[in-house]
Formats: sequence, C-alpha cells, structure tokens
Amino acid sequence: YHSFLVSKQPGSKMVTSAKAAVPTVTDQAAAMQLGQCAKNLATCLAELRTAAQKAHEACGPLEIDSALNAVQTLKSELQDAKMATLEGQLKPLPGQTLEKCAQDLGSTSKAVGSSMAQLLTCAAQGNEHYTGVAARETAQALRTLAQAARGVAASTVEPQAAAAMLDSACHVMEGSAMLIHEAHQALVCPGDAESQQRLAQVAKAVSHSLNNCVNCLPGQKDVDMALRSIGEASKKLLVENLPPCSKSFQEAQTDLNHTAAELNHSAGDVVQSSRGNSSQLAMASGKFSQDFDEFLDAGIEMAGHTQSKDDQIQVIGNLKNISMASSKLLLAAKSLSVDPGAANAKNLLAAAARAVTESINQLITLCTQQAPGQKECDNALRELEAVRGMLDNPNEPVSDLSYFDCIESVMENSKVLGESMAGISQHCKTGNVPAFGDCVGVASKALCGLTEAAGQASYLVGVSDPNSQSGHQGLVDPIQFARANQAIQMASQNLVDPASSPSQVLSAATIVAKHTSALCNACRLASSKTANPVARRHFVQSAKEVANTTANLVKTIKALDGDFSDENRERCRVATTPLIEAVDNLSTFASNPEFASIPAQISHEGSAAQEPILRSARSMLDSSTHLLETARSLILNPKDPPTWSILAGHSRTVSDSIKSLITSIRDKAPGQRECDQSIDGINKSIRDIEQVSLAAVGQSLPRRDDISLEALQEQLTSAVQEIGHLIDPISTAARGEAAQLGHKVTQLASYFEPVIVASVGLASKHADHQQQMNILDQTKTLFESALQMLYAAKEGGGNPKATHTHDAIAEAAQLMKEAVDDIMVTLNEAASEGGMVGGMVESIAESIGRVSDSTLSYATELGGLASQVTVDYSQLAQQGRLAAATAEPEEVGSQIKTRVQELGHGCIYLVQKAGALQMSPTDSFSKRELIEYARAVTEKVSMVLSALQAGNKGTQACITAASSVSGIIADLDTTIMFASAGTLNAENDESFADHRENILKTAKALVEDTKLLVSGAASSQDKLAQAAQSSAKTITQLTDVVKLGAASMGSEDPETQVVLINAIRDVAKALAELISATKCAAGKAADDPSMYQLKSAAKVMVTNVTSLLKTVKAVEDEATRGTRALEATIECIKQELTFFQSKDIPEKSTTPEEFIRMTKGITVATAKAVAAGNSAQQEDVISTANLSRKAISDMLTTCKQAAYHPEVGEDVRNKALLYGIECTTGYIDLLEHVLLVLQKPTAEQKQQLAVLSKKVAGSVTELIQTAEAMKGSEWVDPEDPTVIAETELLGAAASIEAAAKKLEQLKPRGKPKQADESLDFEEQILEAAKSIAAATSALVKSASAAQRELVAQGKVGSIPANAVDDGQWSQGLISAARMVAAATSNLCEAANASVQGHASEEKLISSAKQVAASTAQLLVACKVKADQDSEAMRRLQAAGNAVKRASDNLVKAAQKAAFDKAEDNSVVVKTKFVGGIAQIIAAQEEMLRKERELEEARKKLAHIRQQQYKFLPSELREDQS
Repeated sequence: YHSFLVSKQPGSKMVTSAKAAVPTVTDQAAAMQLGQCAKNLATCLAELRTAAQKAHEACGPLEIDSALNAVQTLKSELQDAKMATLEGQLKPLPGQTLEKCAQDLGSTSKAVGSSMAQLLTCAAQGNEHYTGVAARETAQALRTLAQAARGVAASTVEPQAAAAMLDSACHVMEGSAMLIHEAHQALVCPGDAESQQRLAQVAKAVSHSLNNCVNCLPGQKDVDMALRSIGEASKKLLVENLPPCSKSFQEAQTDLNHTAAELNHSAGDVVQSSRGNSSQLAMASGKFSQDFDEFLDAGIEMAGHTQSKDDQIQVIGNLKNISMASSKLLLAAKSLSVDPGAANAKNLLAAAARAVTESINQLITLCTQQAPGQKECDNALRELEAVRGMLDNPNEPVSDLSYFDCIESVMENSKVLGESMAGISQHCKTGNVPAFGDCVGVASKALCGLTEAAGQASYLVGVSDPNSQSGHQGLVDPIQFARANQAIQMASQNLVDPASSPSQVLSAATIVAKHTSALCNACRLASSKTANPVARRHFVQSAKEVANTTANLVKTIKALDGDFSDENRERCRVATTPLIEAVDNLSTFASNPEFASIPAQISHEGSAAQEPILRSARSMLDSSTHLLETARSLILNPKDPPTWSILAGHSRTVSDSIKSLITSIRDKAPGQRECDQSIDGINKSIRDIEQVSLAAVGQSLPRRDDISLEALQEQLTSAVQEIGHLIDPISTAARGEAAQLGHKVTQLASYFEPVIVASVGLASKHADHQQQMNILDQTKTLFESALQMLYAAKEGGGNPKATHTHDAIAEAAQLMKEAVDDIMVTLNEAASEGGMVGGMVESIAESIGRVSDSTLSYATELGGLASQVTVDYSQLAQQGRLAAATAEPEEVGSQIKTRVQELGHGCIYLVQKAGALQMSPTDSFSKRELIEYARAVTEKVSMVLSALQAGNKGTQACITAASSVSGIIADLDTTIMFASAGTLNAENDESFADHRENILKTAKALVEDTKLLVSGAASSQDKLAQAAQSSAKTITQLTDVVKLGAASMGSEDPETQVVLINAIRDVAKALAELISATKCAAGKAADDPSMYQLKSAAKVMVTNVTSLLKTVKAVEDEATRGTRALEATIECIKQELTFFQSKDIPEKSTTPEEFIRMTKGITVATAKAVAAGNSAQQEDVISTANLSRKAISDMLTTCKQAAYHPEVGEDVRNKALLYGIECTTGYIDLLEHVLLVLQKPTAEQKQQLAVLSKKVAGSVTELIQTAEAMKGSEWVDPEDPTVIAETELLGAAASIEAAAKKLEQLKPRGKPKQADESLDFEEQILEAAKSIAAATSALVKSASAAQRELVAQGKVGSIPANAVDDGQWSQGLISAARMVAAATSNLCEAANASVQGHASEEKLISSAKQVAASTAQLLVACKVKADQDSEAMRRLQAAGNAVKRASDNLVKAAQKAAFDKAEDNSVVVKTKFVGGIAQIIAAQEEMLRKERELEEARKKLAHIRQQQYKFLPSELREDQS
C-alpha cells in the first residue's frame, strides 16, 4: 500500500500536468487524445487506490516480516559476492562504474539512516501500520545500498579492499535485520523500557556499521588518514613546555608566512577536489595534512619567540583553532564527495574553507611583525581567494538572502568599499599605517559581502528563468536544519572555550537561542502539515526536546555570565551535550526523502542569464586583488608615481565592475522580463478579442465548422480552469517569491492564445447574438483582469518589503477570480443545457478525491448542520420568491422559482438522511445515501445561481462598473496628492494642447454613454449591462487622458494641475452616483421616486461634464483659469451640500474632536478667500478654490458622521446639521462674492468680503459649540489646561518610574545604595542617574498632589477655567511636567550611552542640568497658586531639593571625568603658513558667530519671559529676576 502511495504522487502529477498542457496543444486530435488519456489515468489511479487500500487491510501486518526476509536475503547475496571476490570472479554489472556506485552508496547511506530513525520512532509509539511502512522503506534503501556496495567491490582492483567493503555491508545487513526484529518485538509490548533500550543500542550499532561502510569507499580512507594525521600533529600543542627555538625570529616569521600561504592554497585544492573523483580528493587531502604539519611546526617555532607567557598561550590557542577548522574542512569535503547532492553540502564546504583562511589570518596578525601594512593586505588577499569559489558554480543558494536583500547588500557594501578604497589611497599618501590597515580590512569584508550577494543573486536569476525547473518546497527545509545544526555546534564550542570572553559567550548564547527557536518553529509547521501521525508526533517530541535542552543550557549560561569559573564552564559543557544530540537526531529524522524538497535545476538559458552577474563579480575580485597588491607595495614606497597610476587604474576597474554588477543585478530582476512579455501578449489578445467583438456586432463572425461545439466547450473550460489555478500562485510569487514569478507568469501567458481560439470558436457556434457577445465580453473581462494582475505583479516583483503593492495585488487577484468564476458559470450553464456534463463530473471527482484524502466529520455534528441547512433554505426561499417576482423576462422568473423549489426537495431528503445516519452512525448504506443527496443539493445550488445570474445581468454590470469607478476616484485622490506635492510630471516633452482635443472627444463620448445609461434603466437588462460597461470603459479612458494632460502642464504649476484633476474627479463621482441611481431605478415604473433620483443624478452628471469642458478650455488662459476654478468649486460645494441634506445615514460615525479639528480648515480657507478677493490674483484664486473644496467637503462629511453618532441626541443632531448647512451656504456666498470682486473689483465690494467672512466665522463658532454639546456631561475637554496638567503629571510620573526601572536593569548591579567613593566613573554615573530618576518620580507625584490640593481649595476650578492666569499656571505646570519627564528620559539614555562608551560626558552634564532646570520650573509653577505652608508644597520642595542635589552630584562627577580627559584633546594645527592663517580666521569667525548667537538668544529669552510672566505676582517676578 505504501508503494502505491509513493507511485500515486507522480501519477497524480502526470494527470495535473497533462490537463495543464491540453489547452496549449494546437493539434485538435492530439489535444482530445491527451485529455481523454489524462481522464482515464485519473480514473485508474482512483480504482487502484481503492484496491490497494483493501489489499493493505488484508496484508498490512505482514510488511515487517517481509522486510526482515528481504534484509536477510540481501545479507546472503553479499556473502556470496564476497566469496566470488576472493575467487576473483566478481564482475561489475552493466552500467556500473566505481564513481557512480560510490556516490550511490554515499547517498543511500543517508536514506538508510533516515528510514531507520523513522522505524525507531514508529516502534516506540506502537504504531504497527507506520512501523511496517518504515521497515519496508528501510529494506528498499538497504537493497540499493547492497547493490552499490557490490558495484564498488566489483570495480575495486585490490581484493582486500573489495572484501572489506562487502564485510562492512554484511554487518550493516546483520544489524538492520536485528533492528527490524527488535522493532517487531517492541510492537508486541509497547512502552517496555527494556525493549526500547535494546532498540536504541541496536540502532547505534547499525549507525556505526554504516559509517564503517562509507569509510571503505575509495578516497575516504585517505581523508580519514589525513584527519588522523592532523589529530596526531595537534598533540604537539598539548605539551606544557614548548621545544627550544631553532631559528631566528625573521626566519621563523618568513617560514610561517610561507607555510600559511601553502596551507591556504591546499584548502582551496581540497574544495575543488571534493567535486572531482576519489583519487583527486585523496591526493588533495594528503597534501593538506602535510602542509598543515609544516604550518604547525612553523607556528610552534613562532610561539617560542613570543615575549610573554600570555602571548604564547594566545598563539597556541590560535593554532588549536586552525587545527579544528582544518578537521572540519576535511569532514565537509568527505561528506560532499560521498553525497554531492546533499542539501547545503557545497555551502558548508565553502564556509569551512573560509574558516581556515580566517583562523590563519588571525594567527598571522597576532605573531608577525612585517613591514607596514603588509600583513593586512596578505590577510585580505587570502580572504578574497577563499570566497572566489562562490562564483564557480552557482547552482545552489549561497545564503538566505532574497533577491531584493541581495540588491540592498550590494548597494551597502559598494558604498563601504568606495569609502575604504578612498581611505586606502589617502592613507598611502599620508603614511598613516594603522588607518591604512583598517581600511584594507573593511574593504576585504565589503568585497566578501559583495561576492556572497552576487553569488546568491545569480542563483536566484538562474532559478527564476522559465526554462529552469523551479524547486518545490518540502515538509522541512534540510538546508535550514543543516545550517542550524552547524551554527549550534559552533556556538556550543565557543561557550565552553576557556578563551571566550563574556561578550563572546553572550553572542554564542544568542546564536543558540535564535537557531533552536527557528528549529522549534519549523517542527511545529511540519507537524501541522504532515498527514503521517508518527512523523507529526516525532516533530512535536523533537521540538520539546530541543526546547527543554535549550532551557537547561540557558540556565547554565546565566550562571556562567555571573561567574566565569571552571566549575560553571564545565556545567555549561555538560548542558551542551544533550542539546547537540537532540539537534543531531532531529536533523537525521528530517533528512528523510519523504520530507525533502526538490532542488531547482538551472537551464542553459538560466546559466546564460547568470553570466553577466558572475562576470562582473569575477572582474571585481580580480581588480580588487590587483589593487590590494599595488597598495601593499605603495604603503612601503608612497613616492613612486608609476605605482600611483597603476593603483588609480585598478581603482577605476573595481568601480566599473561594481557598477556593472549593480546594473546586471537590477536588469536581471526575476520575473520582470516575463511580465513585460506577458503584458504585451495579453494586450495583443485584448485587441484581437475587440476585433472579433466588432465582427460579431456586424453579424459577420465566420462560423468555425472544423471542430464540434463540445470540443470547443471543453477546450475553453480547461484553459480557464488552468488560469484560475494560477491566480493564487502568481499572487503569492508577486508578494514574496521573486524566483517563482517568471515561471508562473509564463505559464499564465501560455493560455492566452488557447482561450482566444476557443472563445472565438465557441461564439461563432452560437446563433444567438446575445450569447456571442456574452462569451466575448466575459473573455475580454478575464483578459483585462489578468492584465491588471500582471501590472500589479510586475510592480510587486516578489519583494516582500514592497508592502504598498500588496493590496493592489490582492485586489487584482480577487477581480481575476471573479472573472474566472463568471465565465465558468456561463460555460457550465451552457454545458448543462446541451447535456455536456464532463466538466461537472470532473469537478465532482476532484471533490471526491479531496474528501478521501481528509478526515471524516463526526456524525454528532450532523444535527447542527441539518439545522443550519433548514435556516439557510428558509432565507433563500424568501429571497427567491421576491427575485422570481421581479425578474424579467418572465421565463427567468419561472426558472428561478422552479429551481428554488427543486433545491428545497433536495434539502428535505438531505436532512432526512442526516437524521437517519445520526440514529445509526455505522450504517454504511445511510452514509452513501447522505453523500449522494449532498451531491444532488450542490448541483441544484449551482442551478439556482445560474438562474439568478441570468436575471440580473444589467444590475451585475452596474455593480462591476460602480466598483471600477470607485477605484478611479481613489486613484484620482492619489494623483491630487502627487500634484499638490509638485511631483506630477510628464514622461516626455509634450504640451497640454497635445491632449486637449482627446479630452474633449472622450468627454463627449461619456455624455452619450450617460444617455444610454439613463435609458437603459427603463429597458432590458442586456442594454443596461452594455451601457454600464461602456460608461465604465469611457470614464477610464477620460481619466487617463486628463491625467496625461495635467502632467503635461508641468509640476511648476501644481494648483492648476489640481483644478483639472478635481474636475475629472467630480465627473467620476457624479458617474458613480448615476450608476447607483440607475441600478436602483432599473425595472421601476416611470413615476417611482427612484426615477426622479435618476434624473437628478443625470443632471448633475451633465453639469460636471460641462464644467470639465469649460475647465479644459480655460486651463491655458492665465486670465480666466482662476475664475473658472472658483466656479467649479462653488458647483462642487453645492453638490456636496445636496448630498449632506439627504436623509442617507453615513456608514460610520466619528468623534466630536475630529469634527472640531475639521472646522479649523474652514477658518484657514476663509482667510485665504478674503486675501484672494483683495489681491485679485489668479494664482491666489486657484489656490483658494482647491483649499475651499477640501475644507468644506471634510467639514460636511465629519459633521454628518459626528451628528449620527449613537450617543448624540436628536436635538443636538438637528442643530449640528442646521449649522453645517448655514456654514456651507455662508461660505458659498463668500466665494460667489469673491467671483464678483474678480469681475468688478471696487472698494465697496472688497469691504463686503470682511462682512461675509465674519458670518462664516460665526457659523464655525456655533458648529464648535454644538460639537462641545455632543460630548455630554461624562466627557472631559481634552483642551482644558487643568485636565491636561493632571494627565501630563501622571504621565510624567509613569515615564520617570519606567526610566528608573530601566536604570535598575543596567549593569553593574548589586551595589549599595549609599555613596561609595571607590566606584569608578561609570558606576558613579549609574548611581547618580538612579538617584535623579527616583527623586524626579517623587517630585512629579508631589506636583500632582499639589494640583489636586489647589482644586480642593478652589484656587483652580475643575471645570474648564477661562481666567488667563489659571490657564497660564496650568500651562506652566504641564510644560514643566513634560520637561521633567523628557529630561529624565534623556538623562537615562545619556547615562546608558556613556557607560557603554557611545556618548560624551558633555551630553551627560547637559542632560543632568536640564533635569535640574525643569525641576526648578515645576516648583515655580506650583508656587504661583499653592499655599507655601501646605504639606504638599513641603513635599514638593523636598523632592525638588533632592533632584537638585542628585543632578549636582552627577554634573560634578562628569565634569571631573571631562577635565581628566581634557589633556587628551588637542587641535591639529596646520604647519603651512597660509593654512595656519586660514585656520585662525575660521576659528575667530566661529567664535564671533557663537557670541552673536548667544546675545540674540539672551534677548529672545528675556523678551519671552517678559511677555509670559507680566501678569504673575510681584514676588514671583523677583524670584525669576
């Protein structure tokens, strides 16, 4: 049965692929044959599944015995092969070679290990079914392993080596047989601890045998010998006393540099040979171990020359690191040579090689004394050589970076590289060797980052090519598991390394936590996705083990962080062991092929697309290498002009290659080229369908007689279904999977032509003209929605950070789904009428397959579901009766009624069978009947839907058109924002005159569409649908040409652009209202109220189109365009007022505060209107028109929303609406008077402007008072100074308390509260800052208490006070409270930064002084009203004094430290005469400027104080003076 499940997956994929290919096959006979074969295969698979399931039920328990027999047979075969080997008779089978068999054995050994891990898990859980499956998988993997072992032995020349291989394979078989036997025993008594222990022991023995088998492979022994050689050589580092030096320091240094270069080169050879044959790997690993031995001797010799014991320990430590890195390199090479296809194996090998290089560089940096700048350049050159391999064969991901992350990385690193290259050149000139070395190091890191990003980007470009085979994500990502495993092991080593510093321990702990968390999340996701219950439990259990062992490790790390003792470090080492074991076990289990992903395969075209990126990256590395070599010689001899010119040439080459790299990466962005090609293709398809539609309108569409109607129907259905299946994948790819975008878009484009051919052929077969147009229109709608989807996908580009495009992508996907659904409904309806049920049968078959793959619902849920069906049908029947009564023609109404009744009968039978099944849940006959009736109900529901769809084509078209127009209005609002910001520009040099005629022509076409729309309300649904679609299309065209016209005017005149766009927005808004009115009036009598609304909406539409035409004609006339804009604004405001006066209740409500905020815009607009009337300048008038339109619109909207708030009473609502109308009419009067002034500018007319503006101001005041009344008695005034004072005081207290807690968490901890003179400066800062935080917290709380006391005494009212002094007092208290909180927060940040060495003492002093100053201001603010002898005032004074003392202490401490450091600060004085004079002049200029600024600031402060405190009591003024 399991074998069937394995074979079913490719069979199902073949069916899916065949169905997807059918629409693209041009040969009709071949397409039909392929489609029929796919259906037959699907049927056969379903039947085979049933038969296999029955066979499994009968024979399932025998699988374990069968697997055991198979393994024992394999053992016998291997023993026979060994005998043949000893006799010299063993020959390889046809097609077997040593290399192929070795690779098969290596990869199969992993599969054996994984299947055995699953076998252990299944047996431990007592699951007999999955234990049998795992035993069968193990036996199959062992069969492959035995064949590979036999092939290796037969191809090996040495008989002893061949016999050893077969012996080890026999041991594997023997152990595996015992493992399967023990697993069977464990099933007999599940939970028995003894049997579980035996099982684990046997599994370890098998794992050991597997490793021995792999180690018998050619080349593996040599690698093992090299590993042992490195281990033996490394023992030299464990001696207490180093041997005496035999060479001079210079000789030892030269020897070390030479052997380091040889070892680094050998590491590169190992990397290359691991991808070749076994002999190459054997030779390279031997050479590597030999070079390592020589390097180690040179390093020990160098350690003997060190001056101090500490330096010697550091050198030996670095040599140990190199030894460890070298061993890891050989292990990674061994792993890759065994299984070249293993996930992430190449990346792990490259990382190991880089680790060797980095550790060599650290040692060289530590213990060589070369000429200036030489070792830095040598280190950088070694690093560049190590990363060069990333560009050799980019067929695997280099990192986790997405394509857009790669672009960001390239941009950042190129900037860093540019700066460091400039620094290298500059420091060569000045001879600044330390800075030169730093720049070389930074440049090397940037180049490595650029190379890594280029390698990853080239991989993504190759994978995204449509000709490449995109990979498929598996249940888990083995690369993620492998990386996490390696990172956790490395971090664990750093944790227990005695040389690790506290910061390194903290970093290692962070890495462990990050990767274990990622593994636990991956396990959680995998457990939720898999249908295998054993795997699900194992993933959950593994996640628990990893989490528990991580928690234990974190506890020991915390103890180690507190005390770095040997005992704590040993505890930490012990805690890492179970974590590493848990992660290893999880990685082994996750490597099961069942869970694995399918890697991508890059095509030749994909490789060609990679080449520009790789070429640029290689050029960058080559030129950078030459540049560093040149810089190395130049730092020694900076006076050599020819070398300088060579350096400049290399620098230019580096710069050019990086520019080329950036350009190549941007040009090759995944999916963009495919999107452009698909957009061109779909535009062509739309043009083709439009031509066919014209032919259909003219009754001249040629009939296609070479194919049957049913074949065309099937072709179109299958093509549209495939398009529907691609919508979600394209949407997902466009939002965050750039590598998949090109594949999916190309796949979508392949269906355009088949859809065109099939839809045109299908239309030609229909005699009914309406049916022809329906099919063609729906096809066109599908293409237009697909075009919108492609534009959105192209803009998204697969960038997850481009969140602004995600909404557009989702909207386009939804529209496309609706278009697919519409055309499928039409096709299914036509198919059912013609008796063609193939598509429906197929759909039901898919559903049956889904049902069989999922778990069955409990019978106990049937009662609730039956009840829900009853409720839903009663609602449907009520609505269906109304729909049938109003539908036209009458045949449609009759059809709706009949189909709803048929659905009711089906629901009755369904509910009855549900009840019967509840009575006897195990009755299989009742289950079958229930399923049959459920299918019947589903079919009848689709019939009801098709009947309803046929009855409201026009209404549906109106809804679609209204949605389109709504989108246009939103787009115009965005365009207005761009225009207002001055960023709306034309793409080429064009004038408005180029677009004027097009605008006028399109506007007239829209008027004609409007007439058709109005008349369509009284005619048939078909005409209404045509009119709605036509009007939506025309308004789209008109919007586009107006936007082009506005852009052509240039961003120098944004106000005029806004006027023009506002005019088309008014037209679009009126059209939306007209379509809505048409939809409501459709089919109504001539005297129905909705018809009057329709006529009114039509008048508004005509008015707005006329206004647009006038605006277009006047927009280039500077003398009249302001007047025209004002007229359009007045008309717009009148229309807004009409809508405001309607009885429609707004969909949402708003708060009175928002309403008050919106009235402020009217005040600004009124002032601007008066100014425009007085100036009579056209620019001012245009600006006023645009501002007035927005201000009044916003006010009316928020006024109505606030008035209809649920908590607002009827009388207040009526007042608000009345004053809103009065304010708007007053403002209209004002604008009309401005219009009059522009025409007849007299002094009397201008004086009248002030009168009208006062009238508007009065209305605004009444509106604000009404808004205040809306709040009710329970509301508080947010603008009330007293309320703000109390709120700010409490907020300040909370802020300060939080800051104090933050300071408490800062290290060092555990210090006594009293002052301690022995503390160093950082600790004094923290103690003083904590004191200030505590004191300011008490101070602000005391100020809050003083505020409440004042209210209680009646000196300050709790009701909003209008007295100036009380308001000033409250404002002063608010300001002071805010300043105290902000200053304390700044102090904490400065203290924290200063302790960490990121901030100066001056910043700390400034922060502390600010705390003291704000405290004094708070005290003064409270003294104004408070009783000097009150308890609160005394507490306030005490708290203020505490703050002042703490601040003074901190200032003194910081000043002392600053004074101590002052000696280190020096000014670099230029030695040349002219430069020195310029420096003096610049310093004097800065001094004079600062003095002048200081004097101005003093005057300003004095003036502010005079104005602010002139009303305060005299004693307070004396205090301030």
